[in-house]
Amino acid sequence: MSGLHGLHAVTRRELAAYFASPLAYIFLGVFAFAAPAFAFNVGRFFDTGRADLAPMFDYLPWLLMVLMPALAMRAWAEERDRGTIETLLALPVPLWAAAAGKFLAAWAMAAVALVLTFPMWIAVNYLGAPDNAAIAAAYFGAWLLAGAHLAVGQALSATTHSQVTAFVLAAAAAFLLTMAGLPFVTAALAETAPALLVEAVAGFSVLERYEALRRGVIGLQDLTYFASLIIGGTAAAGLIAGLRRSGGK
Repeated sequence: MSGLHGLHAVTRRELAAYFASPLAYIFLGVFAFAAPAFAFNVGRFFDTGRADLAPMFDYLPWLLMVLMPALAMRAWAEERDRGTIETLLALPVPLWAAAAGKFLAAWAMAAVALVLTFPMWIAVNYLGAPDNAAIAAAYFGAWLLAGAHLAVGQALSATTHSQVTAFVLAAAAAFLLTMAGLPFVTAALAETAPALLVEAVAGFSVLERYEALRRGVIGLQDLTYFASLIIGGTAAAGLIAGLRRSGGK
């Protein structure tokens, strides 16, 4: 089986597995409810007096920080727990195709979740004249952010047979990546660490990159950052799974 055929087969297998259990429906339902809830209740959408989706995009990183690890946790941990990882890796599918297929299936789920918020985009166009190009860039940034958390989460899922452990590890990693660039974190580090280290830690923050895209600015540096996390995390997941294929549970 060629790499592309294997990639397609694994992606279809993973998508079917999501919808064969309540996971997909729970995930999509929670996201479809939580994203507008943050915008309306926490972001006070109607009090801003502006026809845009800024209140939703302000809180999406915090929602993705929790929901993406929940989506990523089953990727490899479930295979190891059920003892099916050897079967998967014994198939005539390249290791990179297996890892990429799992990632693409989860990323597609994230895309569907974001699409479920499109009625809000339609609503703000009905209420006023928003900057639709900036909104599209913000959606693209949210999708890249989701992909980064998924790739890192799936790499951590490959290290354990427990989905709960995988979720905790992925959520912790997402938390660290999100918090790294916040002013109070960098200020605290600046008191004891050299400026070069503080700058390096801040550079790992997904928020800084996401904020640029949320403002409608699509820069090569930000795209490279997200691409590095996505490709690196997916590659790490495949390599870890390949090294542990003889370990069973």
